[in-house]
Amino acid sequence: MNLNYLYLYNRLKRISMRTTVIGLILFIAGIQLSFAQTSAADEEIIKLSKDKWEWMAEKNVDTLSKLFHEKAVFVHMGGAWGTEREIDVIKSGGIWYKKADIHEVSVNIVDNTAILLNRIDLLAVVGGNEVTNPFMVTEVYVKQGDSWKLTALSFTRLLTPQRPQ
Repeated sequence: MNLNYLYLYNRLKRISMRTTVIGLILFIAGIQLSFAQTSAADEEIIKLSKDKWEWMAEKNVDTLSKLFHEKAVFVHMGGAWGTEREIDVIKSGGIWYKKADIHEVSVNIVDNTAILLNRIDLLAVVGGNEVTNPFMVTEVYVKQGDSWKLTALSFTRLLTPQRPQ
C-alpha cells in the first residue's frame, strides 16, 4: 500500500513540476510580447514625429491638417496658438521649418496618450531670417480610433550650444 502512495506522490510531483515550468515559460513569453507591443507603439510615434518634421519642411499643410487635432496647441518662442494659426503660419512661410536634426528621442505612452521628447537642432526661416536653435520639443499625441492626433507641440530653447554639423 505504501508503494502505491509513493508512486502516486512521485507522479503528481512530476506533473506539478511540468505545470510550473510550462507556466513559467508562458509567463516569460507574455512579458516579452508586452514589451514588443509597447516598443511597436513607441516606434510608430517616433516615425510619425519624424514624418511630421518632413511635412513641416515641405509645407505639406494638407497632411499636417489631418495630423493636427482641431484643438491642438503650439507653443513657440514668440507665443502660443491653435491649429488653424499654425497651419496658416506654415502655409504662408511665417515660420519655415527647413530641417530638424534629431539627436535624442524618448517616448512615454500612458493609456491612449503618447508624450514624445525630441532634442533637436532646428534650421528655420523666421521672418525672412535663417536661424538655427537647439530645442527640446515636447509632442503630445492622442490615439483616436486607429490613428494618432497631435494635440500639443511645444518648443523649449536649450541653453546648451548646438551640436556641430
